[in-house]
Amino acid sequence: MAWSYRKRIKIIPSVHLNLSKRGISTSIGVKGMSVNLSSSGTRLNTNFLGFSNSYKVSGSSSPRTYSQSRPEPQTFYTELSDNIFSADIHEITSQNMAGIKESILMAQQQKAELKTDLKKIKKALTFTKTKKVASYIFIYGLVNKNIVQQINEDIIAQKEALKETQIIIDNSAINIDIQFDDPSKRKYEQLQNSFKKLTTAHKIWDITGAHFQDRVAARSSASTLVNRRDARIGFKSLPIITSNYEAIYFQNVNGADLYFYPTFILMYRNDQNFAIIGFDELNVTFSSVSFTETSIVPRDSKVIRKTWAKVNKNGTPDKRFKSNYQIPVVQYARLRFSSDTGVNEEYQISNFEFAQEFASSLQEYKSLCKELA
Repeated sequence: MAWSYRKRIKIIPSVHLNLSKRGISTSIGVKGMSVNLSSSGTRLNTNFLGFSNSYKVSGSSSPRTYSQSRPEPQTFYTELSDNIFSADIHEITSQNMAGIKESILMAQQQKAELKTDLKKIKKALTFTKTKKVASYIFIYGLVNKNIVQQINEDIIAQKEALKETQIIIDNSAINIDIQFDDPSKRKYEQLQNSFKKLTTAHKIWDITGAHFQDRVAARSSASTLVNRRDARIGFKSLPIITSNYEAIYFQNVNGADLYFYPTFILMYRNDQNFAIIGFDELNVTFSSVSFTETSIVPRDSKVIRKTWAKVNKNGTPDKRFKSNYQIPVVQYARLRFSSDTGVNEEYQISNFEFAQEFASSLQEYKSLCKELA
């Protein structure tokens, strides 16, 4: 059971993405000299007048290892802090995904340079057209036909350069073409189908903060207070990556959004600020949450009991508060994504069953990725 990749992917002229059993690397260069970037380091290769040389520029001899993370107890917010967010985006990328990130960054740099060139070509074309009009206004173009002919040739050449540069800009992206075998494809399609159901959940919240509260002092049945904001999910693609599969998308309201591609997860803020980790490196935690809901209860959620706005330690209403009223306690799903490199994102979902199905499919697919890693 394995995925089949194209061995060498051309990203932009002189930049290629190489995929093999040893991992992922990036080659940059022209005839006679190239630089290869991989998890084992950076190597300079030269070939002049029939003499070939290879020099190791940087990189350690032993690969980086990660410690096994301890299983998290199935309780709501066992580790609480005022803010819940991932590490700095530049620290999250795992070592074996550095080659892909480097390739994307170089593609974006090349794209930016090409856009600058495109502006210069457009400016030159405008000037050449103005020059042609001026040649007729000031008669010299009518007298010397060679001048107009040369100007016309320049216009044709500039238009062609404009067209070719635009084509290169449009194709300045990493092209990941995933070819599954049948068992792997079924697992991934199962994940996609479960996520499609999850997108129909009435409410998705990004949990941005949580902390304990003294229930006795607050006269509340809730021992945890959370900060949450509405978040969007769906199938979505990024312009910096072209793939035959759309990414599974989770909005992150206080950081970089999450894009789940078949072989990696990309945390994306903008074209220059993003991180990549392998699918097998992602930790997924799912649990049930009993939530005291002070807002409107979502239509796809289940009310499991009721409490009071002000309660005694034994759960009875505190009669000292004349305007005391009942509050529903709702069953929500909690989904947490984490990694040893610093991913730390949590979501609360109104439809418990759909979230449970998605989490189960995600765990199964993650296990498959770990087997194939």
